[in-house]
Amino acid sequence: MTEQAKLSVKDWSPDDQPREKLLLKGVNSLSDAELLAIIIGSGSRDESVVQLSQRILQSVNGSINQLGKVSINQLMSGFKGIGEAKAVSIVAALELGKRRKSSEVMSAGEIHTSKDTYNLFHPLLCDLHHEEFWLLFLNRSCRIIDKVKLSQGGVSETVVDTKMVFKEALLRLSSTIILCHNHPSGNVQPSSHDDRVTLKIREGVKLLDMTLMDHVIVGDGKYYSYADEGRI
Repeated sequence: MTEQAKLSVKDWSPDDQPREKLLLKGVNSLSDAELLAIIIGSGSRDESVVQLSQRILQSVNGSINQLGKVSINQLMSGFKGIGEAKAVSIVAALELGKRRKSSEVMSAGEIHTSKDTYNLFHPLLCDLHHEEFWLLFLNRSCRIIDKVKLSQGGVSETVVDTKMVFKEALLRLSSTIILCHNHPSGNVQPSSHDDRVTLKIREGVKLLDMTLMDHVIVGDGKYYSYADEGRI
């Protein structure tokens, strides 16, 4: 064990203490492990909070995105020094980061590309182990009216009631609809079921003088757009 590892974080030089380093040099100077250490707050008798944070990140190959998929129970059972309070703090902090990303798109208020749709829904869908089907309603200027979760299903499929799609669109006087759902497997290629749902909704909204702008399938860090592929 190194001499530094024998010391508590409070005994380190200010440059090596995450909180003090943040105050002295700014948040951008901190590594992911140091930021996580601030959230966790303290380590154990055997390792510093930074070492504990490094070990947690190593378990997910350094991926903050993958860490967001780890449950409270997994954190508690997998890492000595992580109790319920610390596990809850980690999960809450990661969720707040996801919501911030989604809220930025909502604040902008407009959707013009498939990337815009992906940026809005990825934080909501990226860590789920089941499928969810969402609707995004826009006016004729492509400004967001509302977003609604239509259904929730299993690992590979969710039931979509097309009549409910039309009902929700009419209630909001929407001119344009975007469909979005996730594939927990990470494979964003549409299934034959996805194709049938897309076609059925596209033909239905035409009769209501509405437009289906896109159907975006969200995976882990990637997406598929029916509009980009010329299939809308």
